[in-house]
Amino acid sequence: MNINDFKLDEFVNVENVTPNYSFSVLETFAGAGGLALGLENAGLKSVGALEIDKNAAETLRVNRPNWNVIEQDINKSAEEGIRNFITSDNVDVLSGGYPCQAFSYAGERQGFGDVRGTLFYPYSEILSDLKPKVFIAENVKGLVNHDNGQTLSTMIEIFEQKGYKIFWNVLNAWNYGVAQKRERIVIIGIRNDLVGKQKYSYKFPAPELYKPVLKDVLENVPKSIGQEFSEYKKRVMELVPAGGSWVDLPEEIAKEYMGASWFSGGGRRGMARRLSWDEPSLTLTTSPSQKQTERCHPNETRPFTTREYARIQSFPDDWEFYGGIGAVYRQIGNAVPVKLAEAIGKSVVLYLNQFEKEG
Repeated sequence: MNINDFKLDEFVNVENVTPNYSFSVLETFAGAGGLALGLENAGLKSVGALEIDKNAAETLRVNRPNWNVIEQDINKSAEEGIRNFITSDNVDVLSGGYPCQAFSYAGERQGFGDVRGTLFYPYSEILSDLKPKVFIAENVKGLVNHDNGQTLSTMIEIFEQKGYKIFWNVLNAWNYGVAQKRERIVIIGIRNDLVGKQKYSYKFPAPELYKPVLKDVLENVPKSIGQEFSEYKKRVMELVPAGGSWVDLPEEIAKEYMGASWFSGGGRRGMARRLSWDEPSLTLTTSPSQKQTERCHPNETRPFTTREYARIQSFPDDWEFYGGIGAVYRQIGNAVPVKLAEAIGKSVVLYLNQFEKEG
């Protein structure tokens, strides 16, 4: 199988999409709620949010006291039966971003045997249990070429064995109202019986004309906690102009700062990187000050604060994050940008709208 056979090049405008009926969604690997909130904004109703991290689970509870937050290991939920933890008999959409983990592809392939022990496995088991109309899975762009594409191929084959037609594409958050260049693979599964009844096939959300930059989203940001650079890093970063990086440093300072990376070749423009107001952020990481992925404020020599991080990820200002500073950065940095999630959600709603309400 060639995974490129599944890449969908057609898109649809979802700007004015609203649900014809009440569609439900169960979220796995919910984190701080970026994907869940975006799907809520698209009109989907949460019946559960599964998350093992105590800080992220509390973030969900603080912001959505009415949500059914299931704070436990997804393996436990899959083993005991996810229906024991949710009240809805029917779930329209299963969503989540399971981590991309390596699994054996050597020798004779064993299908499910290849993926046992990974977090993809319990996700696929919950999919079998619920049999939702649609599932949404998102992951890092690197999944496309992981193990020469065979990891993705195996996932797709397993999803097909579960009874789903698969569409996938790499979407850039910057095309969906997010001031950040953040590319993620999005996998959409449509249950086979729906495919047989459909008037039109699923399409991914069309890129939007408005592509915000940092000056569009970082005005009047609420005060919040934030990391600081070390004194050494601050002295180095003060020499970097807006929009610049290590290439703008004096050679001797650049050599000292970069260490062995100086000799490794390649662009490495993420190192000692100061962003400018007139560009989107590079992909946010779980720490804004670590070497090689610095994200320096355009005109202040410091990393972005946690609320600036949240703005760049398109979280609303009233979305609170629970835990210490490291936990907050980690939750925001790992999140699906809310507006990207909303666009994906609307594309799913548009597809589901073509069918008559059950019951």
